[in-house]
This record gives sequence, structure tokens and C-alpha cells, in this order.
Amino acid sequence: MQAQLWREAYGMFLSPELLEQFTPEAFAQVWAESLTSPPSPLHRLLVATQGADLVGFVAIGPGEHEGTGEILVGGVLASHRRSGHGSRLLNAAVDTLRAGDFGQVEGWVLALDEQTRGFAEQAGLSADGAWRERALPGDSAAREVRLRAWIGPVED
Repeated sequence: MQAQLWREAYGMFLSPELLEQFTPEAFAQVWAESLTSPPSPLHRLLVATQGADLVGFVAIGPGEHEGTGEILVGGVLASHRRSGHGSRLLNAAVDTLRAGDFGQVEGWVLALDEQTRGFAEQAGLSADGAWRERALPGDSAAREVRLRAWIGPVED
């Protein structure tokens, strides 16, 4: 799933030859290791299914700053978007982080991915001005922006 999602997301940045490197096998070992030995007890993988098919996922864990949970990676296959899977995954991610006593959630999205950014902003996340360059194969890079939202108790 991640291979297909990344081919869809990074298709505008990479040549077809480099996109072919995003294969299930390329991600399988990293996923197997992270699922059997997560970086912390607070890391979670949530999935969305339609019938017996896996159509989306989100990986979450502690963020860089205390009290902040991070959406590490995730998405919904293009063929299954606009069916509620993304909203349910995001809600489940926020609920899981909130249950882990995180008061804030953050995640990084491609700056040029207006669809994903718009979805996240409609859900209440907003850009905080931070950005980074994600290194890609073939000496390419893609700019990402950070989105954040308060998910803790409402303060008086």
C-alpha cells in the first residue's frame, strides 16, 4: 500500500524509472521490523478496509515536542478517496493520540499536494509556517509543510 501511495504522491517529482523503485518489497522489511519492534509503546498503525481490501493506513507516534503526537505516514488509495476512509483514519489517529495524553497533533504534507492539505485543513489542522525538504531518490527533493492542531482539553 505505501508503495502505491508514494507512487501516486511523488509521481510529479520523480522520473518513471525512479518511481519503479517504490515497490512493496522495498517497504516490506522496514514495515516488518517496525511492526514487530515499534520504536516506542506509543507508536501505532491504524488501517482502513473496504470489505477484505486494505484501502488506507496511518502510522502515529510521539512527535518531536513533548505533548505532541505525530502522523508519521499514511494515506488512502486514490481509487478509494472521497468515501470517508480518510476522515475515519484521521479521527481514529486523533482519538488514539488523545488517549495517549497528547494535546497536539502534527503531520507533514507535500506542499504541492493541495488535495491532502485541503482535507487536513478542513479537519482542523493548519500550517504553522514550518517546512522541510524531503530527500528523494535520484538527488530530488520535495518540499513539505507542517500542519498542526490542538487536540487536548479545551482551555479556559
